[in-house]
Amino acid sequence: MRFTRDDRLLFIGDSVTDTGRDREDPTSLGDGYVRMIAEALPSPATVVNKGVNGHRVHDLEARWATDVLALAPSVVTVLIGINDTWRRYDRGLLSPVPEFEASLDRILTLAEEKCGARLFVMTPFLLPAGPEQETWFEDLAPRTDAVLRTATAHGATVVRTDLALLRAAEEHGAAALAPDGVHPSPLGHRVVARAWLAAAGAEGGSTSSERL
Repeated sequence: MRFTRDDRLLFIGDSVTDTGRDREDPTSLGDGYVRMIAEALPSPATVVNKGVNGHRVHDLEARWATDVLALAPSVVTVLIGINDTWRRYDRGLLSPVPEFEASLDRILTLAEEKCGARLFVMTPFLLPAGPEQETWFEDLAPRTDAVLRTATAHGATVVRTDLALLRAAEEHGAAALAPDGVHPSPLGHRVVARAWLAAAGAEGGSTSSERL
């Protein structure tokens, strides 16, 4: 996929996307995979980070008009789902998969209809930091299936973040990629960025990945 100076690439999600961005500075990209992608792209496209710590899919839907549609992006990348699972286990807040899937479907539909945006959907991931997190897969696995179904229904480019991190964990160990199981280390963010660039097939993509 070739990007130009007329493209606006918007990334939206939770803390994995946010990574400490300055909310007062619309050009701030945080310190994670979004910045890495922006620095690796062999094109002058505008990159925007709209990740917010702690958000679940209903939070994205609540701010979709202001944080996505109002900016008229040409490319929208969504990474969401791990907090919908996590809150079940630490706060008892449920995010039923059918409702999660319906919400994701609605926001992707709006991005297509209102912006004509090309869609990228990244799968949520978990590299368990302990036995208690192993149980999260009973909630996360069907949620990931829902993400894949919805992405396919919209013809979105799927970024298998979960599989990329699992492969990397075989070489580096899970703790080196996400010490708490959820939030990537700098190495983990590089794996995520490379997965996005590979899925995007960005012009000069192999060279771009080597920059990371």
